[in-house]
Amino acid sequence: MDTFWFVAVIVIAYFLGNISPSTLLGRARGVDIKKEGSGNAGTTNALRVLGKKAALITLVIDIGKGFLAVELGFVLSTPLAGMCCALSAFLGHIWPVLFRFKGGKGVAVAFGAILGVNWQMALIMLGIVALTVLISRMVSVGSIVAGVSFPFICYGMERDFFWFGLIMAILLLYAHRSNIKRVFRGEENKLSFKSRKAEDK
Repeated sequence: MDTFWFVAVIVIAYFLGNISPSTLLGRARGVDIKKEGSGNAGTTNALRVLGKKAALITLVIDIGKGFLAVELGFVLSTPLAGMCCALSAFLGHIWPVLFRFKGGKGVAVAFGAILGVNWQMALIMLGIVALTVLISRMVSVGSIVAGVSFPFICYGMERDFFWFGLIMAILLLYAHRSNIKRVFRGEENKLSFKSRKAEDK
């Protein structure tokens, strides 16, 4: 194992995680995304505050940086480095040093990282999120259920990634602690799958 590259790719992965498209897009419009809406620098709040285009850009970049971080680890170092990079990019997203350690909740970057580790596992997690959101109409509940499920999926499909996955799941749930409280209080925002015309009627 080349120690230099092992350490280098993990550091690069962390700074890839620091990239915050919603923060940068907000600044370009004179908006501080961390002071608007939910205050989260993620896709859902970008949609709420900045609109569909900004939300799509945020989603694609956040997924892409997680995937790229893992692939850099695999290509430039070892499978273990790739798995470390998944966690490093995730940490870089939640606690970005470039943005005073105030980042997002890590759902999209986690998906990208998992996609890099095992695409089949990533699709299963996507299915869990989509089904949960469809039933509950709450994006946060989809993320929470995915976080709870992820260590079990890892243990069954990618056991070498289990401990990394467990740490990511715990941190994701921690990042959603305020959402969890609102869900139990019945105060969490729900999505509407109806068109605006249907709602007006």
